[in-house]
Amino acid sequence: MLKNIPLERVLFLDIETVPQFGNWEEMEESEQKLWDKKTLHQRKDDFTAEEFYKERGGIMAEFGKIICISVGLLDKSNKLNIKSFADDDEKKLLEEFGEIFNHTKLRDAILCAHNGKEFDFPWIARRFLINGIEPPKPFQLFGKKPWEIPHLDTMELWKFGDYKSYVSLELLAHVFGIPTPKDDIDGSMVASIYWIEKDLFRIVQYCEKDVLTLANIFRRMRQEDLLQKLE
Repeated sequence: MLKNIPLERVLFLDIETVPQFGNWEEMEESEQKLWDKKTLHQRKDDFTAEEFYKERGGIMAEFGKIICISVGLLDKSNKLNIKSFADDDEKKLLEEFGEIFNHTKLRDAILCAHNGKEFDFPWIARRFLINGIEPPKPFQLFGKKPWEIPHLDTMELWKFGDYKSYVSLELLAHVFGIPTPKDDIDGSMVASIYWIEKDLFRIVQYCEKDVLTLANIFRRMRQEDLLQKLE
């Protein structure tokens, strides 16, 4: 049961990703060909590989990069302490993020994200490896039984076994009466805000709102009161 999970061990998490390059022309020709081959069956007839890269380049870990990871942890007063790791240098960001798992309290952390098992968790692990860094313990899954993997996914929890269903964080927030995190931007705008507007701070604020919303959705699933962000 969800109520048996010790909340002090749950690390709520959200990431923001963008295409590796701001312009298609910056990619090496060999990588353009790999992108073309990888996405050939996903693109509609009226989408070129270049157009599809602008729209979806930040979705695939092989062609994108992480620009922000925000995490939230409950403090003793039952408020959510949120910390963000954001940088143009992805390797630096990941190294700083990885250090938090050296602390005793987080060595056996339970990671929680919305659609985390399909996106956030594998994305982080892959980008650690691509940057030549060993993924932190909570992202090391080889040889573990399903019930030994310390990952929670609010999308999976909401499915109740219905694997046809997809539900957004925004919709779950609505049905649970939680303020929407999409009051400024949404995920489709992140790449342009990063590459064109160059406003990483705005993206960090958006990511932190998602973490607070995620934690409150999890609380609602446990029939508990909403949390406040620790200022």
